[in-house]
Amino acid sequence: MTPAEFKRKWSRYKGKETSAYVEHFNDLCRMLGHPTPAEADPSGSDWFCFQKRVVKDAELFVLNDAGEEPEPGERGFADVWKKGCFAIEYKGRKKNLDDAYKQLLRYREALANPPLLVVCDFDR
Repeated sequence: MTPAEFKRKWSRYKGKETSAYVEHFNDLCRMLGHPTPAEADPSGSDWFCFQKRVVKDAELFVLNDAGEEPEPGERGFADVWKKGCFAIEYKGRKKNLDDAYKQLLRYREALANPPLLVVCDFDR
């Protein structure tokens, strides 16, 4: 996929985040000549994946202080994660990317502090 094809395809997209972020990221990988998460990490979760389950920072303190597991609803998922490289949080078009970044900041400890945190709304 060329940069022009990528831009043409995704500039028209108006749908929901959950409907397209996997395809958007896979297209980005193809455009950059990089393996997709499933191609690079066939386990689907060891070091490069979609929907990496995390315990948010506040819940880490609960785990350490009380020794209890947080409620399942208090956990989250990073949309895309590559160990030692980055975490990406997608949001729907024109959503608040500051909030998305704050969300990633809460996940970073559980993701082994990736050096790059990226937010995306299919437009920015």
